[in-house]
Amino acid sequence: MDGSSSTSPDTPQRVTATQAACDLIDEIRRDHPQILFHQSGGCCDGSSPMCYPADDFKLGERDVKLGEVNGVPVYISGSQFEAWKHTQLILDVVPGRGGMFSLDNGRERRFLTRSRVFTDEEMAALG
Repeated sequence: MDGSSSTSPDTPQRVTATQAACDLIDEIRRDHPQILFHQSGGCCDGSSPMCYPADDFKLGERDVKLGEVNGVPVYISGSQFEAWKHTQLILDVVPGRGGMFSLDNGRERRFLTRSRVFTDEEMAALG
C-alpha cells in the first residue's frame, strides 16, 4: 500500500526530516547503503522510527509507504497509518541510544518522530 500521493508541489509530504536526521541517515548509509525506516507502533522501542538494512526487513502486505526522506523509504503499518493519516511525521534526532535492532543504536544519537496535524486544506490536497 502506498500512502504517498501525487508529486504535485501543492500536495503536502506525509513524512519529512530535519537536517540532523538527514545527517545521521548519511552517516548510517556509509556503513549500510540501502536502508529503510519503519515507524514502530509500540512495544519494546515505543514509537521510535526504526532504521533497518533494506534487505533485512520484510515489509508486510498492509505496510504503507509514507514517502522518502533523504532518498530513504519510510513505511508504517496499515493500522498505524489509519491512526496517524491526519498528521505529517517529521524524523528528527535527539541524544540517546536507538532501538535495539535499529541502525542508529550505538551512535549516541537516535531517531525520533515528531508530528504535526495537517490543515484542512492539506487534508483535502492529500485526498
